[in-house]
Amino acid sequence: MQMTETGDEQRILHLATTAVPSLSLCRLQGVHLTDAGWRATAGQCQSAEVRADLEAQFAVLSSAGGAVAILHQAWAWAFSLRSLEGHFGFLLVSAAEEPPPSQQFLLRVLAQQTGIALANARRYAQLKVANSALAATVRALEQSTAIHERLTRVAMAVEGEAGIAEAVHELTGYPVAIEDRRGNLRAWAGPDLPAPYPTMPRERREQMLRRALAEARPIREGDRLLTVVSPRRDVLGVLALIDTHGTAGVVERVALEHGATVLGMELARLRSLAETEVRLRRDLVEELLTGTDESALARAEALGYDLRRPHRVAVVEGGTNRPDDNDALFHAVRRAMSDRDAGLLLVARGGVVVVVTRAESDWEGLRAAVLAQLSAGRCRIGVGGSCDHPADIPRSYREAELALRVQRGSGGSDQATVFDQLGVYRILAEREEEGVVRFVREWLGTLLDHDQNRRGDLMATLGRYLECGGNYDATAAALGVHRSTLKYRLQRIREISGHDLANPDTCFNLQLASRAWSTLAAMRAGRT
Repeated sequence: MQMTETGDEQRILHLATTAVPSLSLCRLQGVHLTDAGWRATAGQCQSAEVRADLEAQFAVLSSAGGAVAILHQAWAWAFSLRSLEGHFGFLLVSAAEEPPPSQQFLLRVLAQQTGIALANARRYAQLKVANSALAATVRALEQSTAIHERLTRVAMAVEGEAGIAEAVHELTGYPVAIEDRRGNLRAWAGPDLPAPYPTMPRERREQMLRRALAEARPIREGDRLLTVVSPRRDVLGVLALIDTHGTAGVVERVALEHGATVLGMELARLRSLAETEVRLRRDLVEELLTGTDESALARAEALGYDLRRPHRVAVVEGGTNRPDDNDALFHAVRRAMSDRDAGLLLVARGGVVVVVTRAESDWEGLRAAVLAQLSAGRCRIGVGGSCDHPADIPRSYREAELALRVQRGSGGSDQATVFDQLGVYRILAEREEEGVVRFVREWLGTLLDHDQNRRGDLMATLGRYLECGGNYDATAAALGVHRSTLKYRLQRIREISGHDLANPDTCFNLQLASRAWSTLAAMRAGRT
């Protein structure tokens, strides 16, 4: 009964071995367990050689046990320790002579009870381990449920990225950072916010993101345990625990994974809202440029934009000579306008970005801001006239395109060209084209024909010379030619055109005709 009630194998074997002398005239030699070897030895079995010899005899015994030979012992027997679960080993006894059957029966019963007690003890140990594992599983499930419920409340309350970071910090006790794909900090929870926030080299960060995506679980990067937020295999951000000592365990990883799921939903929601707003703004701008009704006012107000104030249309041209040139220009203009609080009514159209913004904007400042966003590249802007009503926006758009084409055709440096400040170009653009053509042909016909037939550049040379006020050095520098080359070209212009470039009235008419020619080219380009 004592053996059956205990779960301690050593206690069971002690009870069995000490009972042997009280049940018979035999003496204990030892207990050998199949999976644990010798657990008790006495007499000759204390010798390693005797034990080795007995183990060889055990190998040929059946599980029922039997007689064995021990040096200097007249009789020795190995009683089987077994139960319904199987055979555990042998209880080994010896005597000066064979004991009577009744004593052998008692020893056999003792061995059988010992086997049953060992089976119960091992079953109890297995049950204890299973209960311990079950308890651990229950605790893990409870912790996971608590994490899930806490983060679900954050998601339902739309607490945003800051709320998610704070919840993960409360659940884990570690400082938490939320970053965008490039490593910029979006939210922080916990103590010791580093200032400035550390950034990782671009190539190393991309490698880290690829590794995190491939492993699809939290990974360790330096002093941080992190996971990527990628609901559709495109990385939206990173959720990280600041784990300086590397002590974060299973619970922290579960909190990080649940947090990443909720953060992915939040970032996807924000992206969807942003994409919807961009689409609505784009559609509104397209309608404004082609002419719209009064409903544009209400839709603009719904987007937080007041069209009742005077506006202008600007056309931004530029780029970086990269494959994603158009996207780079659009996002550069969008960020520049956002930073300057100039509104976000813009749309990409045929390699340029069309902007509807306040009439009093600083256009050169906007151009400089776009260039700063591009980091490297070029930018020029054409700006239409002011309009007090949405119905006037198509007219301002046409003027902005013309201003940009005039700037492009004049060959000057990149700048912001405002239609209102075009001067004579504006007058020429508003006159009858047929009359302007006659005037250009009268003064520049021979030069135009010469350049067309000979593929020359005398018209460009004359236009730059007149724009530079007849200054040889400035003209040569602007054209990138030697002074003697410029003198030769000017002499050819005099010979072909028959005009005296020293006559002020002649120079005025030639300059007017040159600008009219540029204006015609810009207007015709707009119709193609």
